[in-house]
Amino acid sequence: MAEQKKRVYGVQFGLLCLSSFLFFSSFNMIIPELPDYLSSLGGEEYKGLIIALFALTAGLSRPFSGKLADSIGRVPVMVVGSLVCVVAGFLYPLVGTVAAFLLLRFAHGFSTGFTPTGKSAYVADVVPVDRRGEAMGLLGLSGSLGMAAGPALGGLIASEYTADTMFYTSSAAAFLSVAVIWHMQETVQRPQKFNLGLLRISRSEVLEPRVLAPSLVMLLTSFGFGTVLTIIPDFSAHLGIQNKGLFFTSFTLSSLAIRFLAGRASDKYGRVAVLRVSSGLLTLAMLVIGSVSSDTGLLLSGVLFGVATGMNSPTIYAWTIDLSHLEHRGRAMATMYIALEAGIGLGSLGSGWLYGNQSSNFTMVFWSTGVFTFLAFLYLVLVVRSSENT
Repeated sequence: MAEQKKRVYGVQFGLLCLSSFLFFSSFNMIIPELPDYLSSLGGEEYKGLIIALFALTAGLSRPFSGKLADSIGRVPVMVVGSLVCVVAGFLYPLVGTVAAFLLLRFAHGFSTGFTPTGKSAYVADVVPVDRRGEAMGLLGLSGSLGMAAGPALGGLIASEYTADTMFYTSSAAAFLSVAVIWHMQETVQRPQKFNLGLLRISRSEVLEPRVLAPSLVMLLTSFGFGTVLTIIPDFSAHLGIQNKGLFFTSFTLSSLAIRFLAGRASDKYGRVAVLRVSSGLLTLAMLVIGSVSSDTGLLLSGVLFGVATGMNSPTIYAWTIDLSHLEHRGRAMATMYIALEAGIGLGSLGSGWLYGNQSSNFTMVFWSTGVFTFLAFLYLVLVVRSSENT
């Protein structure tokens, strides 16, 4: 047991968690302020594209990041993704048109297309099989801390100083995440040197068939996250919440405690059993968010959403790793992340279209999203057997 603890919670794992905190702080820091920033450029009707374009690029880059993570190594893939955030933070203050802003959002998506793929594959390499859920929960915990701190800090900086200062701070956080992982020990045995041939992706390298079940669950449950990222800033302002990052802080903090416990529960009772509970709670959360009419109610509903997502994400990650082969682990994680980005992107586009900048549509938007999370619940209950964890 002592040896297992050393393997899981050694220096390399600690550095990975610290880097994850900084990385997620970086790009989440700017999210609550982006709708207003785009509106100031004259692009109010394009709010749904803020998240959708980001998610589209992340999804398109997953097959490449998965292949590269399996060939040149996990660490280079993580570094590339973080460097994209460094550059993007410096470019946002320079954009002066709606088209330039949307193009930058599209390019910024490469960051999450690369870094999380490398991190998840790295954890799978260094964690014992019987503690994957727990370890993924802890990695998710560090990312969630970043997701909690980022929006709150970004909102504070933007209100007390300027939006440009917020963007530069985002870039600095990403730079620190690169510094942390720069000299981490590579886990891929005999990594290849990069060559352009590695960017040629065959049809068989796009998706990993063994992980289609967790990927489908991820697709359906991430619709809600895309909706929250797109609509909550305006919903917060509608309810009189000045710092539009507070909801994100509320749901992220509530997910922190549950992630570790949910990871251990999925190791003990199975991934499917935990996902049935989390998808049910996600459905309930969408219904509750769509029903609130006060600032306090919105923040409290964020707690429920946080508990549900805190159970859901690390369990799906662990289930994906369980089903993957060692030599295709990067591809397996990329497949799952493609589903994640597709769900976020479609949720963002759909919710933005349904919302249409009309406050009377808030309830319809969140309740409609609940349909997809309920479909995930039905799939897990009626189609997937509890024994299908490995």
